[in-house]
Amino acid sequence: MKNVIINDSYGYEDYDYLNEVLEETLKHEGATGSILSIVFVDEEEIQDLNREYRGRDAVTDVISFAFEDNENHLPNDVRVLGDIYICIPRMKEQAKEYGHSEKRELSFLVVHGMLHLLGYDHMDALEEKRMFALQDEILESLDILR
Repeated sequence: MKNVIINDSYGYEDYDYLNEVLEETLKHEGATGSILSIVFVDEEEIQDLNREYRGRDAVTDVISFAFEDNENHLPNDVRVLGDIYICIPRMKEQAKEYGHSEKRELSFLVVHGMLHLLGYDHMDALEEKRMFALQDEILESLDILR
């Protein structure tokens, strides 16, 4: 996918399958003409971002920074969605903790981050149920199961 930049500053390298995950998520949400970036980081960097931008001094798994305030921002008919930061060590821990593959966990975090960039949130129970159902639907359509 030419409109997604993956910055593997962590050195994970095992993510070729993400192109399909990204394309399916964008297609599912009608946002195929979009640009975004994904950055793989360590615990220190994600904790710094979490502290600085969310006021939480803790390691987390994924943080999204949406560039759009609404869908009217379409320079040259391309949506610039934003950045997704994923903590690779935390992703690996969660894969073990939940008893599924790193592919499943990384795919989940990418879909989760992308849905945030597209305006979804989980601030209350109803929003959370809707967002997590969408995540499951997208991952199941790709046969990426728990």
